[in-house]
Amino acid sequence: PNNDLHRIVKLIMTRNLNPVIVFSFSKKDCEKYALELKREDYTDEVEKDLISQVYSNAIESLSEDDRKLPQVEALLPLLKRGIGIHHGGLLPILKEIVEILFSEGLIKCLFATETFAIGINMPAKTVVFTNTRKWDGKEIRWVTSGEYIQMSGRAGRRGKDDRGVVIQMMDEKMEPDVCKGILYGDPDPLNSSYKISYNMLLNMLRVEDVDPEYLLRASFHQYQQESEAPALEIQADEAEAEANAIEVVPGGTEEDAAAVGEYFGMDRQLLLTQRKMMKIQRRPEHILPFVQSSGRLVDVSIDGENYGWGIIVRYKRKAGTGTAGSAGRAALNAEGGPGHVIDVLLSCVDRHFDDTSRDAEKRREEDLANLGLLWRGTARHCRPASSRDGAGVVSMREFTVGLDAIDRISAVRLFVPQDTKPVEARKNIMKSLKEVERRFPDGLPLLDPVKDLKINVSEFNKLLERASELKERLASHKLSIEIDEEERLRRVGAYECKQDKMDVARALRREARSCQTMVMKDDLRRMKRVLKELGHVDGAGVIQTKGRTACEINTANELVVVEMVFAGLFNDLTVEQCVALLSCLIFDERSKDEDDPAQGLKSYLSGPYYKLIEQARTVAKVAISCKIELNEDEFVDKFNPGLMEAVYAWCKGAKFVEVQKLTGTFEGSTIRSLRRLEELVRQLASASKAIGNLELQAKFEKGSELLKRDIVFCSSLYL
Repeated sequence: PNNDLHRIVKLIMTRNLNPVIVFSFSKKDCEKYALELKREDYTDEVEKDLISQVYSNAIESLSEDDRKLPQVEALLPLLKRGIGIHHGGLLPILKEIVEILFSEGLIKCLFATETFAIGINMPAKTVVFTNTRKWDGKEIRWVTSGEYIQMSGRAGRRGKDDRGVVIQMMDEKMEPDVCKGILYGDPDPLNSSYKISYNMLLNMLRVEDVDPEYLLRASFHQYQQESEAPALEIQADEAEAEANAIEVVPGGTEEDAAAVGEYFGMDRQLLLTQRKMMKIQRRPEHILPFVQSSGRLVDVSIDGENYGWGIIVRYKRKAGTGTAGSAGRAALNAEGGPGHVIDVLLSCVDRHFDDTSRDAEKRREEDLANLGLLWRGTARHCRPASSRDGAGVVSMREFTVGLDAIDRISAVRLFVPQDTKPVEARKNIMKSLKEVERRFPDGLPLLDPVKDLKINVSEFNKLLERASELKERLASHKLSIEIDEEERLRRVGAYECKQDKMDVARALRREARSCQTMVMKDDLRRMKRVLKELGHVDGAGVIQTKGRTACEINTANELVVVEMVFAGLFNDLTVEQCVALLSCLIFDERSKDEDDPAQGLKSYLSGPYYKLIEQARTVAKVAISCKIELNEDEFVDKFNPGLMEAVYAWCKGAKFVEVQKLTGTFEGSTIRSLRRLEELVRQLASASKAIGNLELQAKFEKGSELLKRDIVFCSSLYL
């Protein structure tokens, strides 16, 4: 792909389609692609002088040491050749230089991440996508239509170009539907991500006449939820109208319909009773003697689909891992689950034969020719055969199922050869099965649960009595006596359909009602309980000293910070240690060392870190006890000590180039973290002042002074 990209950029320059933005979804890729073009030169001497002049003027505000940073020195040679890089890992001042040069047309080819397309007006003539998939924090997915529009929209400058060019590089097969969705799909929906924070809640409780519930009711999130209710009500009305349109007994009275309902209710009860009986019959102690030998006919259902009668080929006992002990094995046996499996030959059809697309039609002939060679079957690839299927597409395949897949077990056994893989062997078995079904038109004889399976369980006997009673009542029912079977089945089917539609309507109305209730009401109640438990507010909801401290903090987790302050964690630490410890709350880069992130830290840093973790666990346990959805370990893992050494060195006066060596991140990410940290330290100074702790206030103010220097806080070129 790198070679291809080189050729694409060369073509763009030859055809005068520059400036071009090459979008990549990785910071490392941006730099890698740019460095591969370092031998190219897209600027003339006048432009080179201009770029050097802008660059040297911009970095004049930096100290001598900062001008020698690797990133600062490495960028100028690329810029002079008309090649730029723009991503979140660049130093802020370098990002601004790149933006200024690009807007002036001095950068001909810019390698950027997605953020370059958002918020700043930097159009180009051509846009190139190096990939169509991106990592979104959870998974690698296709870019959405909204993202594609945002980035491709940079192609074509108003007043300069009559059209913009977008080039999409492909490194994998893309389905037409996916492509259509990206190019012509709807823009990303605007959904509210509104959430209440503890800081917001405390600040509202602090003011006498402000009600947090009022704010929730007035939110866009609440509006969005309520706006769904009318559509749900309409759907419910439609489902109800469809249900009312179904005539169970055409031209009949309400009594006739009630009789069908009564019959349907008893029929459903019988079905449930028979299922409970079958569950007992499937227990290994009852069924195993009959499935351990081949040839037995069993009725099989897999994932809710009934495959009909099949022939047992072999029984297998799956050995457990032994990790669950005797209790675990007993539980497995009780379920008749994975401990016992059987291989069964079942009639089935390959699911892809149902595909009527042009591509599938081309493969169909080849698949039909090879049909006999396939002897293994799975529910994912094969569906049950039906009377509508032609003989050419139906085959016997060997499925592996648990005892819980058996619906009925027959008294009939057939001869099964040792090897069932050959086509002829399976065809003969299919013929034998059809012959058996022909001989028993009223259904195959089943094993008797009491006489054959030797079931003597009081629970089963009760179910047996219940089933026979229901059968008698159904046989003597008005519908069984006065109406023929075909009409009876039609009426029961119509009644079931009507009931299903009514159930859908009721479910939709329930959902509509829930949409109109206040969103996050339960969350608000639980959060108030957490604040009460941790002592931020008293029983009457009046804010306490802890709460007043938390009101000042919104850059990091306010509850953990306040617990640290009131546990006296900062009292015995130096200013540098305090600031380094606070970096754990704002540094969100992923940690490389999964076992112990504090491994390798000096004791004067690891000691405070472990105390911070204790306080975080305390907060997590209180939140969980108040029914807040939270995973304690995940919550604690968010506090990352990866920047502690770098921050300690920075506060001790180290140069940025030395500090950067202590981090595993890009320079821009380090600066962003240090700026957030300074904001948190400043907030803690205000919080200390609010509670009258002047000693802590002085400590945090000193920490803020130590952070604010050199390249980290140099002023913007736009100001």
